[in-house]
Amino acid sequence: MSVSKIPDSIREEYPFEPKRLKLSCGHEMSYVDEGEGFPVLMVHGNPTWSFYYRNVIKKLSGKFRCIALDHIGCGLSDKPGSDYSYRLEQRIEDLGELIDHLDLERFDIVVHDWGGVIGLGAALKRFEKLRRVTILNTAAFVDSRIPARISLCRAPVFGKLIVQGLNGFAGPAASMSVKKKPLSKAVKEGMLFPYGNWSDRRAVYEFVKDIPMHVSHPSFNTLLSVENDLLKLRQRDVTILWGGKDFCFNIHFYDRWRRFLPDATAFRYPQSGHYILEDETESCCEAIYQMADYDED
Repeated sequence: MSVSKIPDSIREEYPFEPKRLKLSCGHEMSYVDEGEGFPVLMVHGNPTWSFYYRNVIKKLSGKFRCIALDHIGCGLSDKPGSDYSYRLEQRIEDLGELIDHLDLERFDIVVHDWGGVIGLGAALKRFEKLRRVTILNTAAFVDSRIPARISLCRAPVFGKLIVQGLNGFAGPAASMSVKKKPLSKAVKEGMLFPYGNWSDRRAVYEFVKDIPMHVSHPSFNTLLSVENDLLKLRQRDVTILWGGKDFCFNIHFYDRWRRFLPDATAFRYPQSGHYILEDETESCCEAIYQMADYDED
């Protein structure tokens, strides 16, 4: 999808000129690379895209280099069919290629939703380059809990019809994921813009289908390997910014992060939802800025 096709109303919210990288999987990844300074890498989840980080980029890009990718099948990146695996292992490899291509000697990372396990999966493989981490309503570990509505979307045939045919995942998420204030018309349009038809929503469905709930799942061992490395993050500065009314990543997941990372700086916003950067834009952007700007010396 070309950036030139973005409507003016969305361009006002997302005034960036994304770049593209041809990955070894054969498909092109779109990514924003704005500003100069210490790199801050931002990894989105499902069903968002780099648009989710637009306000963070605007806040930080005057002093930092802001990099926000669109996963393959998402945002402005290529939207392949069956010639792409859509598995967690491939997602981690894709992000790793971007990090290596940009030759990031050191970087901070911000992760949300599926971006948690993808982003941390790639970053932990480059642990010596990782400086600081900001965690936003996500998980990167094995867990047996899944909301019934998401479980329904995983169902063969029926789930595919709901997610790809009826837009029954990305559409409702634009309303359910915020609690303090509804998304404006332009922001809602921006969130949903890349997912306007059946084929454009394939990655949305594939993400849901790839949630590894059982040992036999193809992505289970990949998820487990990321979990096994999480304790390394105790050697890094970590901030957790958490929406307390998330319908998916609820307090159970927040508590699990606190056990993994007891020394992390944690802010829980009791009245905010899954799209924490929408409900708590100013506070979260400032926290991420301060995290990047902190002088450890």
